[in-house]
Amino acid sequence: MPFSQPTVIRSRRAVLPDGERPADVLIQGGRIARTAPYGSLAAREGELVDLGDTALLPGLVDTHVHVNEPGRTEWEGFATATRAAAAGGVTTIVDMPLNSIPPTTTVAGLALKRKAADGQAWVDLGFWGGAVPGNLADLEPLHQAGVFGFKSFLAPSGVDEFPHVEAADLEAALAEQARIGALAIIHAEDPAVLAAAPQQPGVHYRDFLASRPADAETAAVARLLDTARRTGARVHVLHVSSAAVLPLLRQAREDGVRVTAETCPHYLTLAAEQVPDGDTAFKCCPPIRDESNRDALWEALGRGEFIAVVSDHSPSTPDLKLLPEYGGSGDFAAAWGGIASLQLGLPAVWTEARRRGHTLADVVRWMSAGPAELVGLTGTKGAIAAGHDADLVAFDPDGGFAVRASGLHHRNPVTPYAGRTLTGAVRATWLRGREVDPAARPFGRQLARPQADPTRFTTATPITTATPIPSERA
Repeated sequence: MPFSQPTVIRSRRAVLPDGERPADVLIQGGRIARTAPYGSLAAREGELVDLGDTALLPGLVDTHVHVNEPGRTEWEGFATATRAAAAGGVTTIVDMPLNSIPPTTTVAGLALKRKAADGQAWVDLGFWGGAVPGNLADLEPLHQAGVFGFKSFLAPSGVDEFPHVEAADLEAALAEQARIGALAIIHAEDPAVLAAAPQQPGVHYRDFLASRPADAETAAVARLLDTARRTGARVHVLHVSSAAVLPLLRQAREDGVRVTAETCPHYLTLAAEQVPDGDTAFKCCPPIRDESNRDALWEALGRGEFIAVVSDHSPSTPDLKLLPEYGGSGDFAAAWGGIASLQLGLPAVWTEARRRGHTLADVVRWMSAGPAELVGLTGTKGAIAAGHDADLVAFDPDGGFAVRASGLHHRNPVTPYAGRTLTGAVRATWLRGREVDPAARPFGRQLARPQADPTRFTTATPITTATPIPSERA
């Protein structure tokens, strides 16, 4: 339950929609009742939590999380993923439709996902659906059942139960999503370019990087944008790793294509030059590229060319990563690709953002307000504003810590940040006005896609597994 009485959280560094300033935040019934000048709300307003110089941020919204449950819960599950999220200041996640078995490509699959998550979430969560070959008739029922949009791969996903879409499949899926007002989110790498790239197994990261060239992203994004122009679909490019796609996105927006894009903490904070031989914790697809590319991504982020910075948290068991310390070969070509970072995204991004002259307000825009806008949760998430859920984070921007994998809530202690010193520490996380305690009973809610406006989402509707789910189309 939320606080039983009104509560004031006070901070000299509250990050509000109009910027950072000292403020009091009044919480009533799990929502933000109002914000007020610092020190203006007397103790009679309710319980007082005085953070002093510790910053108060809105809870982060991470729209790119692979939870993997059911089916591959040994990789990650709702309990471990959402505890990690809360520990990292993330109060809302949206779960990806693949790596779980079955994938979320039918209403029946969505029902199983919701059942698996019930009672296990320490933060609020929603679900993406999947658009794959052969499930065109499932998209509208899934949309009506509350998924936030549909993910497709333009190249093989790595799991057989979630195949990638060819050109004709993509055309049909985007046309259908345009018809029903759904958001298409796309893993954009071109399979032909990947097939033509040199494939050299081994422990050297440079060989793996050569196997996933930037041209694979630019070719795929170009094809996606051409299809979006023809169909009128609203599209979002996932995990942009290559700055070479940015001119394509700029031109498409000028042409009226409804396209947004995201990037991830690992593309902004890590670089190919830093990856040790055999350290497959760094492997992801598309890959971490070089320092000059990283600088270009930061420049684009500062110009507002990305709507969101989200984790793409995609963990696996250590044996699949083939890490030498677990007896593996360290072969980048054979190891599972995916970065585990859900708990670390905020301090990782802040460490680099502060070094580059950015502010906490910038980070909130990239990691809270932007992702909330992407999925239509701006009425309830992503800001410290009256009427919003009291999802809040006490964040010490000067606190430093060394990352120890054993201290993470992720199910498997594998992360490329292990051993790094990061700046910024989450001191407390509140979900709808109640402090999240990993040792206590979880109280996260499942969220459905807002129904009011299918093209411009504005609100979120809490659901439970008891909510009626439309029957699956035959």
